[in-house]
Order: sequence, then C-alpha cells, then structure tokens
Amino acid sequence: MPGLYLVGTPLGNLGDMTARGRAVLAAASLVAAEDTRVARRLFSALGLAAPKIVRFDRQASAATAAYIAAHARREVLAFVSDAGMPGIADPGAELVKAARAAGIPVTAVPGPSAIATAIAISGLPAEPFLFLGFLPPKTGPRARRLVEFRDVAASLVLFEAPHRAGETLAALAEILGPRPAALARELTKLHEECRIGTLPELAAQCEADPPRGEIVIVVGPPHAARETTLDEAALDAKITAALATLGVRDAADRIAAEQGLPRRQVYARALALAGKRRA
Repeated sequence: MPGLYLVGTPLGNLGDMTARGRAVLAAASLVAAEDTRVARRLFSALGLAAPKIVRFDRQASAATAAYIAAHARREVLAFVSDAGMPGIADPGAELVKAARAAGIPVTAVPGPSAIATAIAISGLPAEPFLFLGFLPPKTGPRARRLVEFRDVAASLVLFEAPHRAGETLAALAEILGPRPAALARELTKLHEECRIGTLPELAAQCEADPPRGEIVIVVGPPHAARETTLDEAALDAKITAALATLGVRDAADRIAAEQGLPRRQVYARALALAGKRRA
C-alpha cells in the first residue's frame, strides 16, 4: 500500500535483514536515507535495483521533508537510517511528522536495534533503561546532562564516537562513580566486542587500547554500584573524612560521585554526621 515505511536495516550482518524489509525496499519508488552512499551499498548487497534515493539527514529542511512525504501519497516511500531502526538518533521523527501532517499513512518494518542488542549482551538490567543518545561533546554541557540523570534508578544507554569513548567514560566515572558498565562495539560485525567492567576500569582500558567502530555504552543503575561498594559504616567513614576538609554540600557531592550513590541520600547522611560533630 502507498505510504511511508520506516525500514529497519542491519547493524552490520546482512543476514539480519528481514524478508518484509527487503520486500518493501524492492517495492519503493523513492527512498529517503541518512546517507545515500550507505543506502546504495545496501541495495547492491541485497541484489536490488536502487530507486531514486534522496538524502534526508539532520541538516535537511522542513521543505525537504514535505517534498519526500508528498511522494508517499500514491507511492511506496521508504526511510532508512545508516543502520538499525529509523527514528532513533536520526532525523526520522521529522519525516514522520511531515507525513502525518500531510495525512499520509506511516508504518514501520521492525529491524535490529543497537540499543536493545547492547543491553542484551551487557548483562545489565534492562528494566528500566534510559536512552540518552549522544552526549554533548563539550565538557560543561556533558557534565550538566549527566548530573541531570545521575540519580535516575535505571540503566543508561548512549551512543559515542570512537575517538571520544575514553573521554566520555572518564566523565561518566567522575560523575556517576564506579558503576558496572559495558562498552559494546561493532555489533553483529566481524570485530564485535563487548568490554565489561566498572566505569573507571573501562575508561582506563580505552586509554590503553582505544576502541574502533560503532560504539554503544551501557551503564548500570545506581543501586548496582551500591550493592558492590560500601556498607553503611564504610559510607559514614568516608563522609566523615570528607567533612574534615569540606563543607556538607561539597563532601556530599564528592562521595556521591565517587561511589555512584544518589546525592540526596549522601547529603542527608552528611548533614546528620555534621550535626553530631557540632553537638
């Protein structure tokens, strides 16, 4: 039927292409793609003749979205991202909005997801998880974003470029503490790898052996770090030592970051201990 089809494509292994996805691509008269070169390689690998392919990336205008959507009134139009399920960390949402505004049917042909794949092989909790996409590359905005989600009781999943992976893991370790984590790269491809460890350990590994390829980082929830770090007495000892040189607020910030604990919990305990010292 005519309309816009969001077609999931393989992360790397072409064997993951679904039969329905291949059939939709074969029937499409127009394909919108993040990168036309990647799309043409996919069609070639699947043995399909490539139809007209229009680039639709993050720089695409609203007029481009409207132009592409208009073709789906009487034709089959497919949108493919570079890999995985469209609409996640790509401009697919803008195209869907344009199609719906024009009264065009939108459906999805499900396919692989780097997010779900990384969580599955990490062994970290998936209920719940929070996808952060790509973090800001600059130090200040990145730190503010991480602090925003520091106390969320969920695993965190994010994408990262290989040349920033070590720096990002170090920032995660500084703000979230020694939580268990996984760095998954080149999923479903020849050099697939999943590194497991705490955030500080993974940051050190990246410094010694920089990763390559497409990267997904999975970070366990706050309680996963608490289960393997401090008991109450040990936590009190660390807070007391910090209070010897810092105020309550700064001491709480430091210990919460070091231990991957919710700041509110540590701050409340620091207030109590500071009160005992003054009594």
